[in-house]
Amino acid sequence: MTASITRLTAAALPAHRDELAALLVDVVAGGSSLGFLAGLGHEEAAAWWDSLLPAVEEGSLALWASRGPDGRLDGTVSWSRESKPNGRHRAELRKLMVHPAARGRGTGRALLAEAERGAALAGVLLLFLDTETGSGAERVYRSAGWTEAGTIPDYAADPAGRLHPTTLFYKHPGRPA
Repeated sequence: MTASITRLTAAALPAHRDELAALLVDVVAGGSSLGFLAGLGHEEAAAWWDSLLPAVEEGSLALWASRGPDGRLDGTVSWSRESKPNGRHRAELRKLMVHPAARGRGTGRALLAEAERGAALAGVLLLFLDTETGSGAERVYRSAGWTEAGTIPDYAADPAGRLHPTTLFYKHPGRPA
């Protein structure tokens, strides 16, 4: 089980840059479809994390990181609030990732629960996400009470560049499943 989950602030994000980049590189190398292709380098991953800083600063992106019993960063999750006036009640769950060596220990489920709690506290009424159909992440969302909204064929490429369908899910945080 995860030793601790912390919400990362804009002030804390730069201090964790290299650890976050290493996690992203390892998760993509492990085959997870997170929007990146195989061969993702540390600097490219670090630059991606850097690009999130303005959204974390303004509060439109909420980000959590988990550390395993050994103290190493082993997972993250975030949600991004919609900026359009008619959609400010909703947020997209993004980048639930767990290091391959930490899978099967409840880390993903714990991160997901923390993000859902944070969304409910922030007044988010609807969370939505997309995930590779048939993936381990899809099983996590189903078991956590998320509702399938549909599947889109050939939605995204996995790290090897092969197209896969994605399943869309939604959940009302704070409501019983």
